[in-house]
Amino acid sequence: MTDKVDTVAGAAVEVARQAAIAEAGPGQVGEHLGVVAEDERLVTHIFECSHPGYRGWHWAVTLARVPRARTVTVDDVVLLPGDEALLAPRWVPWSDRIVPGDVGPGMLMATTLEDPRLEPGYTAGADPKTPDEAIEIRAVVRELGLGRTRVLSKEGRDLACERWLRTAGSDTPEARQAPAPCAGCGYFIRLRGELGAAFGVCSNMYSSSDGRVVSIDHGCGAHSDVVEERRGIALPPILWNDAVETASTTVVSVFD
Repeated sequence: MTDKVDTVAGAAVEVARQAAIAEAGPGQVGEHLGVVAEDERLVTHIFECSHPGYRGWHWAVTLARVPRARTVTVDDVVLLPGDEALLAPRWVPWSDRIVPGDVGPGMLMATTLEDPRLEPGYTAGADPKTPDEAIEIRAVVRELGLGRTRVLSKEGRDLACERWLRTAGSDTPEARQAPAPCAGCGYFIRLRGELGAAFGVCSNMYSSSDGRVVSIDHGCGAHSDVVEERRGIALPPILWNDAVETASTTVVSVFD
């Protein structure tokens, strides 16, 4: 790069402007902001971008001149961001953008063969290394009726436990204020298998955890052991009359 601006190319401001207008369209090219020497007989003219959606951007038109020529050639026209330009967020792959709960009705999300949350359910000692091997194993499993081709791995179980404890463990506001833990609640349905030692499902329709996995030390105000008085329901007083004794029983009547 040289500091010396070519005289002919540097003076060709209108040539550069027309090239920018041809690319951007009428009304999109503003005032000339300067010229930069890129190399010998090679310069770039800078124009303000007038488009309201590209504030802080500028048009850069590069001109070149061959030796001894008195005319210039347009090499490139590009729209470039300036120091105060509004830029789009950095692109992030979908696999890094997706978060729990993103998959909705009608949506499909493929699980990769390398997903560490899963491991082969039955592989006869073989761990598939290629897609072809995985397809072959799945075909054998389906034909023989041997069960699921992939099951939850230890890492998958650990990740699930960590996630459930964050949302429905003992360190949540409702659990800290609960009268008793879920383990002793009549609405608590314990999971089967290894996860049942620490987790179950809430079946209380009035609880915010209804239908969700909760830990045994989670809790809420809808615990089955909460009696009417603790629920804040005022019961009418019961009035008893004098007992009328008979030969075999005592008859008690209730009146309002």
